[in-house]
Amino acid sequence: MFVGRERELKKLNLMYQSNQFEFAVLYGRRRVGKTTLIREFMKEKPGVYYISVEGTKRENISGLSKALLSNGDLKHGIAEFHDFEALLSYIDSIALSGERMVIAIDEYPYLAVSYPAISSLIQSHIDRCWKDSRLFLILCGSSMSFMEEQVLGYKSPLYGRRTAQFKIHPFTFFEARRMLANFEPEQQAVLYGVTGGIPEYLSRINQQLDMDENIVQLFFDESGRLFEEPINLMKQELREPMTYHSIISAIASGASKLNEIATKTGLETSGCSNQLSSLIALEIVCRETPITEPDKSRKTLYKLTDSMYLFWYRFVRPNSSSIIRGVGQQIYDTVVRPQLSDFMGAVFEEICKQYLFLPQVYSKLPFPIGEIGRWWGNNPKLRCQEEIDIMSVMGKKALFCECKWRNEKVDLSVVDTLQERSELFSYHDKYYCIFSKSGFSNEALSATEDDDNLALIDFDSMLKVE
Repeated sequence: MFVGRERELKKLNLMYQSNQFEFAVLYGRRRVGKTTLIREFMKEKPGVYYISVEGTKRENISGLSKALLSNGDLKHGIAEFHDFEALLSYIDSIALSGERMVIAIDEYPYLAVSYPAISSLIQSHIDRCWKDSRLFLILCGSSMSFMEEQVLGYKSPLYGRRTAQFKIHPFTFFEARRMLANFEPEQQAVLYGVTGGIPEYLSRINQQLDMDENIVQLFFDESGRLFEEPINLMKQELREPMTYHSIISAIASGASKLNEIATKTGLETSGCSNQLSSLIALEIVCRETPITEPDKSRKTLYKLTDSMYLFWYRFVRPNSSSIIRGVGQQIYDTVVRPQLSDFMGAVFEEICKQYLFLPQVYSKLPFPIGEIGRWWGNNPKLRCQEEIDIMSVMGKKALFCECKWRNEKVDLSVVDTLQERSELFSYHDKYYCIFSKSGFSNEALSATEDDDNLALIDFDSMLKVE
């Protein structure tokens, strides 16, 4: 079943209808659904799909040859091309025939590593022949740094040739819900959180089991699909992943400053900084500064971008030996289940951000928010550190948001606290939004009657906007 990606699929189909040369570049982290999108787009269209292998030049020539010649067209009297120049010249003949043909090469970085000159060769054939044809070329890859630098980057031979690029992101909660129809909304949010919105992981959820059974089956069973997933992903992306595991574990356990992470892992600060940069490039970790501070602020914190990694390094890795011994169910019941609400705090903040950018919501905001993020800093009056979950600023206007994933209703004290924290800022127009999983007390609700700049939004209401 194909779910989501409506915008990307619509754009690809519009490009196909142009009836002229198109060159689309798709990239995104592993398991995010790039291949599924390409195959859905290619349905009922004449085309060739090849997934490159992490092997030799000869292996990839052989594989791509078979894909190109699989329709039985042996008019050149060969079953396999002897080099890439001959292979691309065969594509020239397709281009010159005037045929509308999609040629998709998946995991392109593997192909380029096996034969580094391939990008220059493709560029030459685009310029000499393909750009005036009806070919539709797709290059796709999971190595985001490679695709950004060596396919899309200024120094790449292919720079300026692409006609569209698609960075494929994990599903939002509102998109992921379509794959979780048999679960209650709160359970959908938890399952979204533990899978990080990755379509391949969501597809592994058994609709016939309940939420807890699914989480145990996926993570807390030695044969579970996600029991070793971060380990396997790190082995594919990094040469020596063990130190990176320690860094991610440190962040998952609460370390957020560079010196805290270095101390917890026993690494030198400089080495730790370099490895954090690699994790940022993989979009596993992100660098965060208060929304009102410049990017190079010394108030930098590090956090895990992917909530599946947060869940795995917080709960699975520390208990992997016990899980292997067959007590994963007990680990989940006694260690994980009681902490799920705390884990969901950060996930709910992300869901609230996604909500604000739903078209139906965004159009009704008091001002068109752009950059959005957290704020933290010192309160000189109270001499303590304060934090605001979500904040956005435009000129003299600011939006302040608080997100509460807890079982009790939010009372007026939460409203008062948020408004008091906003007094740390001198913006002319201030707007407030409080999100709550379990609704609001009558006293809190009554506060909105006298304040047009205050919105109280419960989880049920968020779901009705779709």
